[in-house]
Amino acid sequence: MDQSLRELYQEVILDHSRHPRHFGALDKATHKADGYNPLCGDRVTIMLTLDADGRVADIKFQGKGCAISQASASMMTEMLAGRTQAEAQKLMDGFLHLVKGEDAPDLSPDDREYLDVMSGLSEFPMRVKCATLAWHTFKNAVDEGATDGSAA
Repeated sequence: MDQSLRELYQEVILDHSRHPRHFGALDKATHKADGYNPLCGDRVTIMLTLDADGRVADIKFQGKGCAISQASASMMTEMLAGRTQAEAQKLMDGFLHLVKGEDAPDLSPDDREYLDVMSGLSEFPMRVKCATLAWHTFKNAVDEGATDGSAA
């Protein structure tokens, strides 16, 4: 990766970290989960509402952590809003491959372009956990985090 592209990617990460999208509480969430990375202390809570068709009708996050964990949560919530659970899973799988330095052929060109800012993390294995915390927490919220006691 050339230096100018690396600097651009760093700016995108810093922007999402300083000005996170979808940050705050979601009072009427149907699903919620908490995530914690004991290696660095990053914490995130993912709250979302799934509509009758299984689409992410609304999604928010709260938490504290490093710039990478906050930026990743911000980018994730921005990308998952309006997607079905299957689309969200496909996006998550592609993201996990990207941050590990693996090929992600199932990502659409637009999704890949947006997520490529995190692909350089594969050079820093300890930071991969920071980037993936929100994504794993989202999956936990969908799989196990129904707030009304119903199955997800």
